[in-house]
Amino acid sequence: MSCRASRPNGPAPSTLRGVTSQPPFDYQATLAHDGPLTREAAMAALDRAAELMETADFTDAGRLYNRVIGFNDPNVTAAAMLGLGQALNRLDDEPGAMGAWEEVTRLPRTPSTYYAWRELAAARVRRSDLPGALAAYREADKLAPAEDRAEIAGRLGWLSKQMGDTGAAGRYFSRARGRDGASFPVTPVLVAVTVIVSLVVSLGGVDGDRLGVLLQLDKVAIAQGELWRLWTVVLVHAPVAQDPLHLIFNMYMLWIIGPVVERLYGPWRFLLLYAVFSLGASLMTFAIGADQLAVGASGAIFGLVGVVVSAGWIHRPMLSNMRGFIQQLLLLIVLNLALGFTGQGIDNWAHIGGLVTGLWTGALLAPTAVPTLRSMWLRPGPAGGGMVPAFGAAGNAGLRLAGFLALAAFFVLLWTMGVAAWG
Repeated sequence: MSCRASRPNGPAPSTLRGVTSQPPFDYQATLAHDGPLTREAAMAALDRAAELMETADFTDAGRLYNRVIGFNDPNVTAAAMLGLGQALNRLDDEPGAMGAWEEVTRLPRTPSTYYAWRELAAARVRRSDLPGALAAYREADKLAPAEDRAEIAGRLGWLSKQMGDTGAAGRYFSRARGRDGASFPVTPVLVAVTVIVSLVVSLGGVDGDRLGVLLQLDKVAIAQGELWRLWTVVLVHAPVAQDPLHLIFNMYMLWIIGPVVERLYGPWRFLLLYAVFSLGASLMTFAIGADQLAVGASGAIFGLVGVVVSAGWIHRPMLSNMRGFIQQLLLLIVLNLALGFTGQGIDNWAHIGGLVTGLWTGALLAPTAVPTLRSMWLRPGPAGGGMVPAFGAAGNAGLRLAGFLALAAFFVLLWTMGVAAWG
């Protein structure tokens, strides 16, 4: 396996990097030196090895880490062993890497111990050793810093569920959800509100008609500044006397896909994503759609489908049967888009707008409420800091920001096109 790189002195305290002014590092002299290294030489070797890891020179980095192992400070030796494991892992020697990490866990506890248990747990997952991974994550859980505890709990929950211990899985998942500040599902509430509003509009007589006119997507009204319609359109559906399946099918889909998105991102982020996908769907039909009026939540629901497909495919959340579920969603997307292009009275541009927004968002935003395989891939953090995910919440923030700015620019373009068409 060669899926990650490490700076082993990252987890160790800053005292391991206390030399601020050193002569140029002599790689060959350090390897050829007989006898114990001085602290300064050991620190310089760790720093140089970390630099070699960052430039993918894993063989030379491993030699330096191996040279430092045995230093009489357990913190230094543990950091070197952690780094040697990283180097071996990048050289496709996973058994050797696991052996190095296991040695770290046998030393007296150091700042590297937690990271070694995490590395071991991830390696055991890749080797389908779920009992071993569960044991390693339990050890990591005892040492985890506060900011990592929810993530570790989520991984313990997934492993417990895979091994049939649903009681433990529920307890761990409850701990993991605590980071969102709420654990109650919001999908049933959203479905109930949508059904109530749609029925009031359909069956409420004159007052219901007025409410429908106020909430529907009216492109001329939007161009004149009634921006709330970009979101309230999801609360209104076709009159039940004329087309009862419109409301029923949309709410069935929301009932199915909503809890999955909540599971991936948490309830509050789910609501935020639903609003973003509604905006993307509404702006797309505002810019390109031919009809002035539109109703329905299908565009936003297509966004939910898109985010599950994209996030599931790219970030690989550790949920059972995720791949099979994604394949079913892909088939559903194809069938519904085909029906939208061939059928009558279907706003397919809203579907496409929601879907594109969801796919793009899912690629940029890793799931935050469940562990992912990608979150197990680590890279060096800031100097003196620990390991951080190579992707996702703490990974490439700059790339994520650029992606969301591109999405915002796309929304502005659609808005401009819509105003030109309907203003």
